[in-house]
Amino acid sequence: MKIFISTDMEGITTTTLWDEVNASHSSYPLHAKQMTEEVLACIHGAKKAGAKEIVVKDAHAGGNNIDPTRMPSGVKLLRNWSGHPYCMVDGVDKTFDAALFVGYHGSASREGNPMSHTMSSSRIAYIKLNGVIASEFMIFSYACVLESVPTVFLSGDKVLCEDFKDLHPKLITCAVKDGIGALTVNYSPEETLKSIRDLTEKALKQDLKDALIKLPESFEVEIRFKDHKHTEKVSWFPGVKRICDTVVTFQSDSYFEILRTLSWLV
Repeated sequence: MKIFISTDMEGITTTTLWDEVNASHSSYPLHAKQMTEEVLACIHGAKKAGAKEIVVKDAHAGGNNIDPTRMPSGVKLLRNWSGHPYCMVDGVDKTFDAALFVGYHGSASREGNPMSHTMSSSRIAYIKLNGVIASEFMIFSYACVLESVPTVFLSGDKVLCEDFKDLHPKLITCAVKDGIGALTVNYSPEETLKSIRDLTEKALKQDLKDALIKLPESFEVEIRFKDHKHTEKVSWFPGVKRICDTVVTFQSDSYFEILRTLSWLV
């Protein structure tokens, strides 16, 4: 069994503030260590389920947060960014049996995590995909579908897990924290690591025969920017239509084209 893991930082159990996920801040090493531990818990669960080959994409900020010296045998770690439109799942291909997402966070404009955002915390008020407020998890688990790779596990904040628990038929979710306004309810790291390990194993031991969803036949993206200056600039991109001062839309029958356009606009 060959497994792909994509991991972010705003959705791990210990983080609350933007400073904590910023490599230049003094509190960052603690949370980078926890990110590494949550990925390792996922790896150990996957190995217990029979995974022989595992690829991990470090998908937060500079892509260099996970301690590479902690990766066990049979694991390859993808660091930094190539520029491919797959972005947070760059490296996934048809050779993988399943995709897992660790440390993901709520969608821009959604409650439950003070750091909820989608692709850009500074520019984006929300992104809608076919009318649904989209998370990074939604956008990039759909990218895995392009490679015929089903998504079966997600860990992150409670609201994200509740919002997208039905996005994939065999998806098992693991909430690691909750939030109210700027406050977070951070679950025990010890309990969180056990849950990630156990639920990863459970997810991968399922019959994955019907785990792969079929993508919609067409896509419409609506992006609301926080500042009208961004709207003006991106409205000149081919195929992008300006709706009002802060909203643009674009459409395609190809989800890869959706990803390619997002990579340039956001």
